[in-house]
Amino acid sequence: MGKTTGFLEFTREMPSKRSVEERVKDYKEFVERYSDDKLNQQSARCMDCGIPFCHSGCPLGNVIPEFNDAVYRKSWKEAYDILTSTNNFPEFTGRICPAPCETACVLGINQPAIAIEEIEKHIIEIAFDKGFVQPKKPNILTGKKVAVVGSGPAGLAAGAQLNYAGHSVTIFERDDMPGGLLRYGIPDFKLEKWVIERRVKVMEEEGVTFKCNTNVGVDVKVNDLLREFDAVVLAGGSTIPRDLPIKGRELKGTYFAMDFLKQQNKRVSNIKVDGEDVFATGKNVVVIGGGDTGSDCVGTSNRHGAVSITQFELLPKPPEDRTHVMPWPTYPMLLKTTSSHEEGAHRKWAVATKEFIGDDKGNLKALKIVDLEWKIVDGRPASFVEIEGSEREIPCELALLAMGFVHPQHEGLIKKLEVELDERGNVRASEKAYKTSIDKVFAAGDMRRGQSLVVWAISEGRECARKVDEFLTGSSLLETKDSLLTALHV
Repeated sequence: MGKTTGFLEFTREMPSKRSVEERVKDYKEFVERYSDDKLNQQSARCMDCGIPFCHSGCPLGNVIPEFNDAVYRKSWKEAYDILTSTNNFPEFTGRICPAPCETACVLGINQPAIAIEEIEKHIIEIAFDKGFVQPKKPNILTGKKVAVVGSGPAGLAAGAQLNYAGHSVTIFERDDMPGGLLRYGIPDFKLEKWVIERRVKVMEEEGVTFKCNTNVGVDVKVNDLLREFDAVVLAGGSTIPRDLPIKGRELKGTYFAMDFLKQQNKRVSNIKVDGEDVFATGKNVVVIGGGDTGSDCVGTSNRHGAVSITQFELLPKPPEDRTHVMPWPTYPMLLKTTSSHEEGAHRKWAVATKEFIGDDKGNLKALKIVDLEWKIVDGRPASFVEIEGSEREIPCELALLAMGFVHPQHEGLIKKLEVELDERGNVRASEKAYKTSIDKVFAAGDMRRGQSLVVWAISEGRECARKVDEFLTGSSLLETKDSLLTALHV
């Protein structure tokens, strides 16, 4: 490594952020860049650990020690080349990935882990600044045509890789602009949309065609798609949200989280919002669900000017440190405090919502809730009972359901394709082949594996692209996680 004693000399330091009082007034990203010295110090912390478990922690198999070493030496082109050999979109993962690589960091056994995610973001932004990011057009065209349905991270990754392989790629998107979850699910204060547009422009210059406002199965007939293209990749998201069918669910003021977030993303991009406007301004907001989507609702509600924001989680409060059921280097379920929580929210664990209560005009005015007592088995929550006497009402004029997603939308494309589904309602396709029950139709990302992380979606898109390339040509030179790790003898 560039500095063998770096992990002894420096501790983990994160970049500064704009103050809470300032950043809640807009929807701009608020995490600043490291100074040159700080970036050098943070990359110097990566130690010569022998077996870099960060490789296995990262779904993409990013070659982390090597790019950290290049950053330490300020060899920016080398760092960029190493990083993009495994990751098509580090500008996305460097901003919104929960960094499972960091929880697998060897240094993290007894010290704060390397700031891998931030270093990754700095590499790609410096690469753009220095002009290293240029369109990579294929040298040889195969004459094969591939349709990718869905322009989220899985679809973008599959499309980019298949284009590099020389195939003619068309990415279909039913929304008005590419990006999928990145565009209309992640708030701008975490991922400004010019970041997506910058990458889409590069892909277009590389030869990828985007067709937006095109709902495959409705605007484009399934039979026409199968006839026109040599292969089809299903890369749509897991878009059907988990509902809470209790009394009062029909009241005005109860909405799915993604409906709320998508509206605000459209407003920030000056795009007309269809249907009823949903604002948190002047309201007591309750976010039901303790994950990242719920956290995004908290940050957006703070920017709207909510009177109060409360976030519920059905499960008990997680520990702050690893327990015996979360040994290193596994990904631990620890208490996570996001930047949105820092901006203000009441967080409550082991709480169930029993009823939505309305006024005489059909508007939500309160929630009936109850505390839960969980039975812990082998260090994990197994079952719960309601705590007698804890039932109560709390004021609430806006309830946002952020309890995850159950499966992709079946109506339309999936039903018309008559593709086989698994027991969870996802498109059935093996992790090794990514091939569905229909000839020349493949699936990747949330469409195949269910609701997951952006980094997993990119990984799935890359792996699927290699299988499509093999299907079309008999072999493939596209690199995947397995091929890269084999080459590195990891």
